Amino acid sequence: MPTALARLLTLLDVEELEVDLYRGRNGDEGWIRVYGGQVVAQALAAAQRTVPADRPVHSLHSYFIRPGEPNIPILYRVERERDGASFTTRRVSAIQHGRTIFSLTGSFARLEPGHEHADPIPAVAGPEGLMNHAQLHARDRHLIPEPWRTTWDNRDRPIEFRPLQPGQWGVVEKLPPVQQNWFRADGDLPDDPALHACVFAYATDMTLLDTCTLPHGLDWTDPRFQTASLDHSIWFHRPVTLDGWLLYAQTSPVAAHARGFNLAHVFTREGTLLATVAQEGLMRYRG
Repeated sequence: MPTALARLLTLLDVEELEVDLYRGRNGDEGWIRVYGGQVVAQALAAAQRTVPADRPVHSLHSYFIRPGEPNIPILYRVERERDGASFTTRRVSAIQHGRTIFSLTGSFARLEPGHEHADPIPAVAGPEGLMNHAQLHARDRHLIPEPWRTTWDNRDRPIEFRPLQPGQWGVVEKLPPVQQNWFRADGDLPDDPALHACVFAYATDMTLLDTCTLPHGLDWTDPRFQTASLDHSIWFHRPVTLDGWLLYAQTSPVAAHARGFNLAHVFTREGTLLATVAQEGLMRYRG
């Protein structure tokens, strides 16, 4: 297993301290705050420890309340809100310095047959021949200002992303609020549906917030430009697996009041709609 993916699985193996209380370690990726997808994934991992294995997650809704500090662990407190005949509900609070930095509500349900329909997969090219994020960074490294260059040099990549509309550092233009990315785990994962759901949650915080900035020609390296994920929701329509390529088809229907809303569908390569993801993010200029 590649080192980056192995480190991610270590982060997702939250430590049980007491009944319904878990501790999650942080990675060392050079960021000034904890990556939001990590907190979502660890909170989901903690919740899943309290739910029977035959009830996979079918939805989660979360809020980023305060920035997470990367140099100290995060405590996850699970509240068992309901254990019903078909559905189980959990609420998770992520805590640092005695304060809640993040909250998640997850709903879990047994799989059962029923009526089905789904949107079709967009007509896009496959992942073959596309450059991944590491290759794009190497191509544009000489254009990237500090501290972004060093941060990206040291960044782990447990998930491989291959964008269909790759931009170039230093080139700022206004584009439609639409983008697609192929992604998969950068290595083989254990055959554990709960773990795949956590890794999937980790991955879905990547690239999504970029979508709402595209129509405005915003420069991510401008120190006056402030962005942050405000919330994150996932609806798991079917069990997810990251062993093969998945298409992350993203759009931004609206931006207003310094907030951009982003919506995405995730498809298998064969066209099955697996999940829907939504996120609102801060996008403001300071000074």
